[in-house]
Amino acid sequence: MRVGEVATRAGVNVETVRYYERRGLLPTPEREPSGHRRYDEETVRFLHAIKEAQAVGFTLAEIAEYLRASRRSGSPSETMRVRMAAKIDEIDSRIAGLRRMREELARVVGCACDSLDHCTCGAAYLARRGRESSARPPVLHVTNGESAGNTLRQTSIGGAVLPWQDVLHEGPVQAVSRPELLRARAGFLSDCGWGSGRAILSSLERRDRQLGEALRDGLEVVLWFEHDLYDQLQLLDALALAREVGAPLELIVIGSFPGKPLFRGLGELDAEQLETLWPTRRAATPDALDAAADAWDAFRAPEPTALAERATHGSPELPFLAPALLRLLEELPAPVDGLSGTERRALQAIAANARTPQSAFAAAQRLEDAPFLGDACFYRALATLGRGPVRLVETQEGEPLPAPPPLSDGHAFARLPLQLTADGRRVLRGELDRVDLLGVDRWIGGTRVTPENTWRWDRAEHRLLPPPARR
Repeated sequence: MRVGEVATRAGVNVETVRYYERRGLLPTPEREPSGHRRYDEETVRFLHAIKEAQAVGFTLAEIAEYLRASRRSGSPSETMRVRMAAKIDEIDSRIAGLRRMREELARVVGCACDSLDHCTCGAAYLARRGRESSARPPVLHVTNGESAGNTLRQTSIGGAVLPWQDVLHEGPVQAVSRPELLRARAGFLSDCGWGSGRAILSSLERRDRQLGEALRDGLEVVLWFEHDLYDQLQLLDALALAREVGAPLELIVIGSFPGKPLFRGLGELDAEQLETLWPTRRAATPDALDAAADAWDAFRAPEPTALAERATHGSPELPFLAPALLRLLEELPAPVDGLSGTERRALQAIAANARTPQSAFAAAQRLEDAPFLGDACFYRALATLGRGPVRLVETQEGEPLPAPPPLSDGHAFARLPLQLTADGRRVLRGELDRVDLLGVDRWIGGTRVTPENTWRWDRAEHRLLPPPARR
């Protein structure tokens, strides 16, 4: 065959064939006496194979490297499996990145702001070309996230809304300088798949700056938070920052709402219901600020002893703090089975016939006195138990769980068919220890829990057990 016929049958143009030859993908063909290059069916088949590899994401450079590696290894199938596995990881990373972009766009679309000058959302920040707002809103409302924040924007109260947005019960929260802490938080959140570290760090820095400037400028600042662990840790963070500035602020912190016997949080209230809370705001007293700063320091300490003290004695200025800290301490391994509170609820849910991560999350939430976890954090805990050769949970096909979302497809992860392994059932019965089986590497504030530093929490007796070497 001449080059034109090869190109036509392979669905490429002649220059593409020439280019592949120059790159060494195609061997240089023999020439006829007339000087024309001569091709055969194998060339056409090979061009089709190249196109198929490109269609699933391989670059020409990767194809060339694979061909060289397969010639060296003498095992093309094994080489291809390795290459394909690496490509799958790369594609999963791209998909996760696209999902993060979609979620951020959805937050912007859902923002109910009516003034670019007052709003703190990413779209308003971009519209101001990265400048902070020059307008002075009458009030700055600090909330736990966008759900309550967007409803507040629909009320007649007015002002700007600043969502705090950090899962402080997950990852390192150490006793370091504020810039170091924000960098650590950004790195952790980025590793979890929530965006680039640089973008997250910029958002956290801007959040801190907006609160500090509002306080220094004498604006009315009101913190809207709930009784659960997620909110109480954010409240400590914001109050500790406010104490450093030394300016007054107000609190609306609730654990119930009339007509809501199963109250879960401010996000489930409508605009009219939120407005009824406005008259109940109260000043954050110096004692409340001192108690928050003290608890914030205890939370960030390298050992959880001070944290346990705050959890068991409570603080009248912050009435919901002690129960929240007790729930946080449950994330330490338990004495008998080594499970955290979240892990135990997850395994209990699956043992009680919750057959997917989605149904296990819903069932585990019902076991909480004050639900605080989002599904992403729950899936992260579940994946920790379900990955590796030794695991406590797996798919019903006996396979390990994939990476948790947003590092994988959230919809697919939520629908995975689950079952406990034999080890999982034995751990749940207290016959085996999760830490001994799987190890542990988890942060509880400033305490890093590892096999060598395994602090444990006895929930029944409200008692902290230090690592064996320290007893």
